[in-house]
Amino acid sequence: MIFSALVDADRLATERFCTPDRHGRRTGARDLGPLLDKLSQHLAGFGDSPLNRRRRAVLDQCLSTAPRPPGIYSLTVPTGGGKTLSSMAFALQHAVCHGLRRVIVAIPFTSIIEQNASIYRSIFGAANVIEHHSNLDEESLQAEYGEAEIQRRLAVENWDVSIVVTTNVQLFESMFANRPSRCRKLHNLARSVIILDEAQAMPAGFLVPVLDAIRELTTNYGCTVVLSTATQPALVKRASLPAGLEGVHEIVTDPVTLARTLQRVDVHWPRPDSPTPLPELAERLRAERQVLAIVDRRREAHDLAMLLPASDRYHLSALMCPAHRTEVLGRARQALLSGEPCRLVSTQLVEAGVDIDFPVVFRALAGLDSLVQAAGRCNREGKLTDGAGRPTLGRFEIFRSESSPPPGILRRGLETTLVMLARYPDGPRFGEPEPIEEYFRLLFGAVDLDVNGIQGTRSRLEFAATAENFRLIPDSTWPVIVPWGNAQERLARHRAFPTRSTFRGLQPFAVQVYDQHLRLLRKAGALEEVSEGLFAISTAFAHLYDPAFGLLGSTDAFANPEALIA
Repeated sequence: MIFSALVDADRLATERFCTPDRHGRRTGARDLGPLLDKLSQHLAGFGDSPLNRRRRAVLDQCLSTAPRPPGIYSLTVPTGGGKTLSSMAFALQHAVCHGLRRVIVAIPFTSIIEQNASIYRSIFGAANVIEHHSNLDEESLQAEYGEAEIQRRLAVENWDVSIVVTTNVQLFESMFANRPSRCRKLHNLARSVIILDEAQAMPAGFLVPVLDAIRELTTNYGCTVVLSTATQPALVKRASLPAGLEGVHEIVTDPVTLARTLQRVDVHWPRPDSPTPLPELAERLRAERQVLAIVDRRREAHDLAMLLPASDRYHLSALMCPAHRTEVLGRARQALLSGEPCRLVSTQLVEAGVDIDFPVVFRALAGLDSLVQAAGRCNREGKLTDGAGRPTLGRFEIFRSESSPPPGILRRGLETTLVMLARYPDGPRFGEPEPIEEYFRLLFGAVDLDVNGIQGTRSRLEFAATAENFRLIPDSTWPVIVPWGNAQERLARHRAFPTRSTFRGLQPFAVQVYDQHLRLLRKAGALEEVSEGLFAISTAFAHLYDPAFGLLGSTDAFANPEALIA
């Protein structure tokens, strides 16, 4: 914190002297009272449907709890219950009551951060909200917001703005960093409200140092932390988790009753010992007009989608660049709204927080937290009715996949759910606290919660080793720029005059590939190295990026003969 304050003060003083015009564009954090008024006006325009009445009840509890002293709070609300805006209402009201300076929202997945940031900008204005993550399309933001985007880029350097929307990676890695550029923002965490959205996705292998950082911020730096989720992880201190948190206050007085009243799906559990072959699963999907299927492996998502009619088939995976995924999600939402056939096959990237609403959802058996999140994509708005116009439940079908999730936390989640199924033969009830708490106790008990020994290097004041070992995303992937949208135009600008801005402009068109995939693509001659550590699909291999499935496997890595003709 001392280093952060020193670095920021030094750079601001230098900027004020050397580039006063640039310095004059900084706005700083503004009074949060007017932002609370804007949010109140926005929420007043909500309709009076049964679902909105329940969301209003959650909001009222958030506002009534806000005057309580700073500390650690949990907001346990089922998916679709209005956590995004209710948690912000709590944060702003709480900050106004206690003189706190800003609100920081940390989200685990870049697939939903743009969606949430867009909601906040529409309510509070672009000048009051900064979005800070690796997939940001700065060129598009510049075209849309002009001067406000320039101010955002300045505010990203030190987070001196009213509302920050960022990723867990950016927030947590900055806490344990040792580089001036990463540390510069840290002192602006003090006296802030920090919302950890989808708190169940906090990295289990780093849980002990992360919980210690939360404790430090709330104990010594005047912060309030809100753990916001539909499946509250068991983070309270106990014999099996001595590093857990103490004094956590639940905002919703009766989350069990709330979960029952917000139940919008009928859950169908599988026989754990009876895997469903992909052709059989595809046949079941073809029988549905609008359906979402979620699997854990990219190859499985590709193969399943290939078995569906191409005319109304949609596919999402991390082998598609962020701009491509955004475009597909937009088309799928439009098909759903217009009542057209829509069969979407996706990896788990779609299940946490993505605002999409299907009447039927299929999910491969996985961790209980993943299943609950996936169920939140089914009948999300509670609008399903039967033939007589009466409200009805969506259908959430869980099936056992023929393959297992990738090694690590996803596979351990599946193994833990299998243990749970042995204890709950009819399946654990969604929304009930006992199964969720038991699931997380079992999961955390099977995982090293300080996998890289961060607490040891911290205690020895080994700052460089701590920063090197606290990497939530291992450095085993490489960015590959793919031919989508105006990627080639942006690549040309970067080659001609490479800057930080031109590099950032390529992020929406990057696919992260593992070492083995990268080696095979390079061996085939499919890649050109644009700059150190940054690769692009060469023109002769542009066909490797499929408009439906994204970056194809190495077995397809052959040059297009026509592209080789001069």
